[in-house]
Amino acid sequence: MTRLSVNINKIATLRNARGGNVPDVIKAAQDIERFGAQGITVHPRPDERHITYKDVRDLKSVLKTEFNIEGNPKEKKFVDLVLEVKPHQVTLVPDAQGQITSDHGWDTLQNKAYLKEIISLFHSHQIRTSIFVDADVKMVDGAKETGTDRIELYTENYARYFLSQKETAIKAFVHAAQRAHELEIGVNAGHDLNLDNLKYFKEHVPGLLEVSIGHALISDALYFGLENTVQLYLRQLK
Repeated sequence: MTRLSVNINKIATLRNARGGNVPDVIKAAQDIERFGAQGITVHPRPDERHITYKDVRDLKSVLKTEFNIEGNPKEKKFVDLVLEVKPHQVTLVPDAQGQITSDHGWDTLQNKAYLKEIISLFHSHQIRTSIFVDADVKMVDGAKETGTDRIELYTENYARYFLSQKETAIKAFVHAAQRAHELEIGVNAGHDLNLDNLKYFKEHVPGLLEVSIGHALISDALYFGLENTVQLYLRQLK
C-alpha cells in the first residue's frame, strides 16, 4: 500500500491568520496520525508564513509516524534545522524565496555536483533523502548520479490535464517511475493530487511508495471532517 503523508502547512496558515494557537498544529498532526495517515509532511519557508521552525521542533518530539521535512537546501537555516531535528526524510525542493508554492523540480543534471554534496551531508546524519523532480527520464537519470534515496515526482502537470486527457497525462509519470525502479531509486509523488485523481495515479504509476498531500486534503476536511477525509484518501491508495 502506498503511504499517505499529510502536509499540514495549510493548518498552520489558518492559525497564523488570526494569531494564537487555534487551530493547534501539533494536536492536528497527532490527530491525523491517529486517523490513519502514515506520515506528516511540513515545508517551512524562510518567512515562516505557515509552518514555523518552532513547529518543526515541537513536532519532532510527538510524532509517531514518518516525519518528512521539505524545503530548499540552499537556505542554510533550513539545512541547520533538518540536521538538528533529524527527520526520517528530507525532500529537497528548488523553491525561490517568496514563492507561493512549489512549481518545478530540480534540474538534476545542472545541479548534480551541488545535490551530491548536500545529499552526502544528510546521509552522514542518517537522514533519507528525496529530490523533487519533474516527470522526465533525463532528470531521473541525473538523480541517480546524486546518490539520492528517492525522487518525488512533481504531479501538477498530471493534475492539470487529468480530467481532459488522463491517459496522456499519466504517461510521463509511468515512464519516470519505471526508470527510477531500474535505477533502484524509490518513488514518491506530490502536488495537486486529490480525491478525483489520486486513485488513477496510484493504479498506473508502478511502485509508488508515498504521496504527500496537503492543500486538497485540508480543503476537503472543511466539508467532510478531518478524520473522514484522511480515511477517504487512504481508500484511494488501497
